[in-house]
Amino acid sequence: MKLLPFFIFFLVFSILCNAQKTVKYDLYVTDTIVNYTGKDKKAIAINGKLPAPTLYFTEGDTAVIHVHNKMHHETSIHWHGLLLPNEQDGVPYLTTAPIKPHSTHVYTFPIKQSGTYWYHSHTMLQEQIGMYGAIVIYKPDEKPKNEEVILLSDWSDENPHQIERSLHNATDWYMIKKNAVQSYSEAIKEGYFKTKVTNEWKRMHAMDVSDVFYEHFLINGLKEQQAKYKAGDTVRLRVINGSASTYFWLNYSGGKITVVATDGIEVEPVQVDRLIIGVSEIYDVLVTIPEENASYQFMATAEDRTGNTSIWLGSGEKIAQDPLPRLKYFEGMKMMNDMMTLGGNMNDMGMNMSLQQMDMNMVMYPEIVDSGSTEVPVTLNYAMLKSPVKTTLPDVPFRTLNFELTGNMNRYVWTLNNKTISESDKIKIKAGENIRIVITNNSMMRHPMHLHGHFFRVINGQGEYAPLKNVIDIMPMETDTIEFNASEEYGDWYFHCHILYHMMSGMGRIFTYENSPPNAQLPNPKKALRKVYNDDRRFYFGSEISLESNGSDGEVRYMNTRWKLDVEWRLGLNDEKGYETESHFGRYLDKNQFVFLYTGWDWRYRDQIETENNIFGQNNTKNNRGVAHVGIEYTLPFFIAANLSLDHTGYVRLQLKREDIPVTKRLRLWGMYNTDFEYNFGAKYILSKYISASSHYDSDMGFGAGLTITY
Repeated sequence: MKLLPFFIFFLVFSILCNAQKTVKYDLYVTDTIVNYTGKDKKAIAINGKLPAPTLYFTEGDTAVIHVHNKMHHETSIHWHGLLLPNEQDGVPYLTTAPIKPHSTHVYTFPIKQSGTYWYHSHTMLQEQIGMYGAIVIYKPDEKPKNEEVILLSDWSDENPHQIERSLHNATDWYMIKKNAVQSYSEAIKEGYFKTKVTNEWKRMHAMDVSDVFYEHFLINGLKEQQAKYKAGDTVRLRVINGSASTYFWLNYSGGKITVVATDGIEVEPVQVDRLIIGVSEIYDVLVTIPEENASYQFMATAEDRTGNTSIWLGSGEKIAQDPLPRLKYFEGMKMMNDMMTLGGNMNDMGMNMSLQQMDMNMVMYPEIVDSGSTEVPVTLNYAMLKSPVKTTLPDVPFRTLNFELTGNMNRYVWTLNNKTISESDKIKIKAGENIRIVITNNSMMRHPMHLHGHFFRVINGQGEYAPLKNVIDIMPMETDTIEFNASEEYGDWYFHCHILYHMMSGMGRIFTYENSPPNAQLPNPKKALRKVYNDDRRFYFGSEISLESNGSDGEVRYMNTRWKLDVEWRLGLNDEKGYETESHFGRYLDKNQFVFLYTGWDWRYRDQIETENNIFGQNNTKNNRGVAHVGIEYTLPFFIAANLSLDHTGYVRLQLKREDIPVTKRLRLWGMYNTDFEYNFGAKYILSKYISASSHYDSDMGFGAGLTITY
C-alpha cells in the first residue's frame, strides 16, 4: 500500500509525458543583406538565416509560432501543405490578417499529420527574396537515422519587382542571358529557318521552358553542401522546391533514387533514375552510399539548364553526376509549331496526354536524343505513384469543375478559363461534398497547381490507391483529373499556380465554404477581398526612348491585365522635321489579346505644305492634325500590328508595324508603313537590359543614330 502513491505518481507522469505537447517557435523577420556575387543584395531573413530555420514537430503537437515582423512593410506566412484552421492558413486578407510592420502575429494550430512540408510568405514577391523555410513532422516515436533536408531555391541579383515589371513588358533580356534566343541567323545556321518562319507565322514566341534568368540556384541557401556518410548508408532526402519559378531535375551519381513520399504523404517506394520536381512540390527520396572513400553528388539542375546546385553525400573522392547539356531549343520550337494552331490554341494532335507520361520536351534533351543509347533513363511520372493505403473518398455525390489553364506570354497574363482571380467569383462548395477538377493546360508553360488546406487524389490508374498530393504539375497539352472531399467546415481556400509570377498575374481561384462564419481576423471582408484582387489588377510602367541624331522617337506604356494606355512621340530637330504625338487608351478583347480597341488623341505639326491625298483619297493631314480618334489594333501573323483608326473629322488611317525582329542574339530590326505614305525602319543592338545602340530612317525626319533606352 505504501507503494500506491508512487505508482499513481508514475502513472500520471507517464500520461503527461506522452500527452500532446506545445511546441513554440519565435520567428523574427528582418531585411538583411546577402552576398552571393561580391555585390550586396537585400533579402528577407528569418532569425538571421536564409533560408529560414527548419521547424520540427511531432504529429499530435500543438504549434504556437510567434512571427515578429521587424520590417517596414507587411508580411505573412503560409504553412504549405498543413491541415489547419482556415484563419491560420496565412494568406493575407483572404484567410489571415497581414502581419503589419513592427508587430507580432501568433499562429496556433494542431499538428494533425507527419511528413515534409514548408512555409513561405504569401505577401507580394517576398518569397523570391528569401522568406521560406522547411517543416519536418515526425510520427510519434519515429525519426530516421540518416536524413537531410534539401530546400531548393532560385536567386536573382535583380529586384523581383523589376523582374515582374519586365515580364509584363515582354522583355527578351532573360533569354539573351540564358543563350536561349532563337533568332533568324541561328535558325539558318542550325537548319531550322522554315521552323522559325512557321513559328512567327503562328504568332508564337520563341521556345523557352522558364521565364526568368537566375544568377544562382541554391540548396539550403548555399551553392553546394557536404554531408558525411559511410558506404552502405541509406539517406532520406527531404527535397522541397522552394523556388519562385524554377523546376529542377534531380539526379544522383551514386545510382538509383527511390521515391517514398510526395508532398508529405507516403507512397509505395518506386525506383527511378531521375525526376523533375515542380515549383513548390516535395519529394522524400532514399539514396544509398555505394562505396567507401567517395562522395556522391545529388544534383538539382534548373529545367532550362542554366545552372545547378548540389549536396555531396559520403566522404572522400568526389564522384560527379554528368551535367545536363544545353536544350535543343529549335527542336522544341518545331514541336511547338505542331502543337499550336494559327489562332493561338492548342492542337490536341489526337493524343491523350496526362500525368507527365509523355514529356513533349524530350525532343530538346540532348542527353537522350543524342546519346545513341537504346536505354532511356527511368523518369518518374505521376502514374507511377501509388498510395500504400486506400484513399477513396466518402460515398457522397461528386461535383465536377473544368479548368482550362490559359496565358499570354507577350503581355504576361495567366488565367483559368481566360479569367484572373479578380475577374472571377468565388467557387462555393458545401462541407462534405466531393469535388472533381478536370484541368487542361492550353498554354506552352508547365503550371504547378496548389490547393490550400486539402489533399487531393491524383486520378492516375491506381484505383483505390490513387496517391494524395496538394500540388500537381500540369504539362502543356495535358489534361489531368484530381478530386478531393470538402473536409473542412468553413473558410476561403486558395487554388493557384505556384509559379510566383503566374500567381501574381491572376492564375487561380478561391474555394469558399457555404455558410462560413465571419473571420474575426478580417473585420471588413469586402475591403480585404479587394486587397486580394488588387494583385492581378496592378498596372505596370514601360517605355522605349530613342535619342538619335535626327531627334527622338519614343513610347511610354501603363498597362495591366486588360487595359493599356500608351503615348507615342516623334520629335524632329526643327519645325520642318516636325513633331508628332498620339495616344491609345483601351482594352484587349480576346483570349489571346490579339485585338485591342482604343480611343485617344493624334496631334502633329510639320512646317511643310503638301496637298497630296492619302491612300483612301482623303486630303492627307499628316503635317497638320489635332484630333480625337478611335481605333482597333489586331496582331497579324508574324506579329505585324495592323492599326486602323478613325478620327472625329472622318479621317481614316491604316498602319502596319513590326517590332523586334530577331536577326541575331542581340540585333533587332523593326519597320512601319501607313496609308499617309509615312514609313520608317531601323535596327538596335542590345548592349544591356536597358541600353541599345540604335539607328533608323524616317520618311519625315531622315536618318539618325544614337542610343535607345528600354525600361
